[in-house]
Amino acid sequence: MLRVGLLGYGYWGPNLARNFNSNPECKLVRISDTSEKRRKLAAQTYPHVEVVADTHLIKAPDLDVIVVATPVFTHYELAKSALDNGKHVWVEKPMTSNAAQARELVNLAESKGLTLLVDHTFLFTGAVQKMKTLVDEGVLGDLYYYDSVRINLGIFQHDINVIWDLAPHDFSVMDHLLGPSARAVAAHGCGHFNTGLEDVAYITVFYDGNLLAHLHLNWLSPVKIRRTVVGGSKRMLVWDDLNPEERIKIYDKGMEVTTREGLYHVLATPRVGQMYAPVVPDIEALKSEVEYFVTCIDTRQKPMNSGEAGLRIVSLLEATDKSLAASGKIVELS
Repeated sequence: MLRVGLLGYGYWGPNLARNFNSNPECKLVRISDTSEKRRKLAAQTYPHVEVVADTHLIKAPDLDVIVVATPVFTHYELAKSALDNGKHVWVEKPMTSNAAQARELVNLAESKGLTLLVDHTFLFTGAVQKMKTLVDEGVLGDLYYYDSVRINLGIFQHDINVIWDLAPHDFSVMDHLLGPSARAVAAHGCGHFNTGLEDVAYITVFYDGNLLAHLHLNWLSPVKIRRTVVGGSKRMLVWDDLNPEERIKIYDKGMEVTTREGLYHVLATPRVGQMYAPVVPDIEALKSEVEYFVTCIDTRQKPMNSGEAGLRIVSLLEATDKSLAASGKIVELS
C-alpha cells in the first residue's frame, strides 16, 4: 500500500485525489493547499484524509509518494524536496520552469532509485494509445507531418503563457508518437492584455527525416477545437478529441508520385481511398496513469512519461521562449 500526499487541490487536484483515493494499491493520507476554501472542500469530500495548509508533508515519514499539483514555478523546489526525503514523485506538467531544473530532478531521482513521473495524461487516452499502435505498426507509413489545433476561450493562466499551458499536451504526444528526434523550434505569438504573456501562438517543430510539426494555440477562440492531423506516406489520420463517436479517422488518401522517361519533373497524382474509424477504448486516462505509476514503483520500471521525457518537453518549451524573444528565429535544440 503506497501512502500518498497531495500538494495542491486546485483545478486538477480533485481529479488526482479521486483517482489516488480509489486505487486499491494506494492510500490518500494527506492533502495540502494554501486556500482555506479549497481545504474545506477537500475535507468535506475526504473526511478520512488529513487536510493541512503547509507543505511539510513532504518530509512526513508516513508518506511514500508526493503528488505535486501546484503552479509551475513551484514544481522544482517541491519535487526536489520530496526526492531528497526519499519520496516517489508525481509532478504535473510542465515538469519545471526550465530545462536545468528538470535535468537536476532527473539526476536526483536516478541517484536515489526513486520513480519520477510527469503527468502527461494524454498518453493514457484510448485515442493516443490507438495512434501509437498505428504508427508503430506502420499503418500510416513514413510520417510526413503532425498538425494540431488546440484553441478555446480561456482559461487564462497568470504565471505561464498559452504555449506553456497548452503545448505540453501536444509536445508529449509528439514525443511519444514521433520519437525524441526534434532538432529545432520556431515560435510566433502575441499577447493582447498587457500581461506580458502570449495568448495566441504558432509553433513549428523540425524533426530529423524531413518530418514537420505545427501547433496552433489560442486562448481567444470563440470555439473550442482539439483536432490533430498526422500525415504519412500510406495513410492519414485525424484525431478529433471532442468527437466521442469517432475520435480517430483513418483516411486511405495520399499522393502517388511517379516519373516518366524523358520528363524532368515528378508527376504527383492524388490517391483517394476509403475512410474508417477504428474502435477507441473508452477509458479514464488518469485512472490508467495512476495504475501505471503504481506498477512502475512496484517493478522499478522507468515510466514512458519519466523525468527524462518531462525534460524533453521542458526543453521544447524553453526553446519556444528563446524563439519568441528573437521574433520567431529558429532555435536549435541541444
